[in-house]
Amino acid sequence: MARPDELFAYFGDIGGLPGIGPRNRVLVERVAGARLKDLLFHLPAGVIDRRYRPHAAVAEPGRIATLALTILKHVAPANRRTPYRVLARDDSGFMTLVFFHARADFLLRQMPVGSVRLVSGRVELFQGDRQITHPDYILAAEDEDSLPRIEPVYPLTQGLSLKTLEKAVRAALDRVPALAEWQDGPLLAREGWPSFHDALRALHAPVDAATLNPDSPVRRRLAMDELLASQLALALVRHAARRKRGRSLKGGGAVRGAIRRALPYALTADQDAAVRDILCDMAAPEAMLRLLQGDVGSGKTVVALLAMAAAAEAGAQSALIAPTEILALQHLDGIRPLAVAGGLEVAVLTGRHKGRARTEKLRALADGDIHILIGTHALLEDDVVFRDLGFAVIDEQHRFGVAQRARLAAKADRGLDILGMTATPIPRTLRLAAYGDMDVSRIREKPPGRKPVTTRVVPLSRLDEVVPALSRAVAQGARAYWVCPYVEDSAGDDVAAAEDRFQMLDGLFAGQVGLIHGRMKAADKDAVMTRFQAGEIAILVATTVIEVGVNVPEATIMVIEQAERFGLAQLHQLRGRVGRGAAASTCLLLRADEIGETARRRLNIMRETEDGFVIAEEDLKLRGGGDLLGTRQSGLPGFRLVDMEAHGDLLDIAQDDARRIVATDPTLEGRRGQALRLMLYLFERDEGVRWMLSG
Repeated sequence: MARPDELFAYFGDIGGLPGIGPRNRVLVERVAGARLKDLLFHLPAGVIDRRYRPHAAVAEPGRIATLALTILKHVAPANRRTPYRVLARDDSGFMTLVFFHARADFLLRQMPVGSVRLVSGRVELFQGDRQITHPDYILAAEDEDSLPRIEPVYPLTQGLSLKTLEKAVRAALDRVPALAEWQDGPLLAREGWPSFHDALRALHAPVDAATLNPDSPVRRRLAMDELLASQLALALVRHAARRKRGRSLKGGGAVRGAIRRALPYALTADQDAAVRDILCDMAAPEAMLRLLQGDVGSGKTVVALLAMAAAAEAGAQSALIAPTEILALQHLDGIRPLAVAGGLEVAVLTGRHKGRARTEKLRALADGDIHILIGTHALLEDDVVFRDLGFAVIDEQHRFGVAQRARLAAKADRGLDILGMTATPIPRTLRLAAYGDMDVSRIREKPPGRKPVTTRVVPLSRLDEVVPALSRAVAQGARAYWVCPYVEDSAGDDVAAAEDRFQMLDGLFAGQVGLIHGRMKAADKDAVMTRFQAGEIAILVATTVIEVGVNVPEATIMVIEQAERFGLAQLHQLRGRVGRGAAASTCLLLRADEIGETARRRLNIMRETEDGFVIAEEDLKLRGGGDLLGTRQSGLPGFRLVDMEAHGDLLDIAQDDARRIVATDPTLEGRRGQALRLMLYLFERDEGVRWMLSG
């Protein structure tokens, strides 16, 4: 189904808006996006209140004031270092208007001597005299109606003026049409919410600062729209998955028993519970869609293997798809020895496999000789044909879209049970926002034998103490990660930072240091990782490419440089790369000498706990309505209009409404259903519509 015509304007390009030329377009795209809807969803961060109308003699310094002034005299500067001044007054006293690098001819035309001008700007006190430097507005008295009493203030970027952005937003509002109402009528009446279009207008033309508060009717209305779009899409996907033809995968337990006997440890209670949940779902005739959520190192892969073993007992093949080649190969290393103990044949397929080896592997897969196929996106290619695919594990599942999951499901002739896995601990609120009411199993216990990681916070100024300590550890056979941050400025990035640190450390530990970053070819990354795993190099300098999945049990030291730049979730994932073996491990968080209070609290939390679920809840509190759980870092869907801390109560309402909609109008054909389709496309949650239409 194509995007509805009513939304054409919303997805129009910003290039046609007044004031958006080639230069400004780049700046507006940077802060908001390239489409009108992106601009309209770019929320004001505050307001400028120009209703303060004092006399000049008593105007309070530091406040934005609007004054009616008579222009008395223009005073040109004696040299370029002094400003141009315009002397003005009202009945109470004087006010000086100050301009640096001014064009005298322009100012003389704008403010002729003897004219009355309405001037608005911030009042300052300079050597006992009141002045306004570069007033925001200078208008003729008859143009007073064009002066905004309350002016929205938007997040900007260097080179983009507030007036340019505000003008573009006003033009965008005039170009987009009102849309059919998609919210529940009784809810609107109870909450006193305006329509979607009226809410957008009110937000961008606030009558006071309270309009922008997260608890205002305008903000809550728009937050509800975005939450309902998210929840309805998830509900439609879930409904479609449950309607798909399933199959009962119920084995005798012999293969699972052999694998359990081969394990060097007993499963934790959480792992056992997760296995029971999954086996119960697999035995049911409906298609399974379950999320396995477990902290770093909690043993999710073993649970997934036992589920794949149950599928093999029932005569079905399994696929395990991972987002990176490194992670796929690690799964192979971890799974193959245990699978062999159960008599299962395991293979791996990535984009690197070519020629005869690939052809023979695909033939074995089609013949049913391969029980478990592990791989990357390469598993989704058309020539990858299973004899009888019945079970799929999607690792770091938030990195795969609905379309990719659908392509995997299409390879199963008799229905597919899907188990998603994530190592990102997610607070309940965000889990509901990201996954709806998807069935979830959680593993909180760590397998026996795991030692806690000692976490220390050290100022970067003590780097000269860290390096000798690292040298002593390496001399005793230790292996260490050294992670460099992303630096958001034009002078460098995470790759440059990592390369600089590599050069420094390689000069001190010649031949013992490796470098890995996201711009390297997969084969080159794997070669460095293999050397690190084998102990041929002792120190691995890396960007956050090693955040998820890298498993080197012998590595016992994690150094995270400029740790205050990272979110809690990412710091936790990085720390999880050590403490995976029997030896004691240490995580050093190197911070700048001066950091803000939020960054300080974040680092203290890391020092106090290793519980990823506790960390995730604290992360949500610290981030508030910002980058939820580091969505850019974790892959979770972001929100433009929702402040999850303030709007958490709306999530339950949205979820209940989504359930009712799917129960009463699952094809969205009714009057409200048609409007809901508009909502899904507008908020780009139309994957749910595609699943609905595909059956």
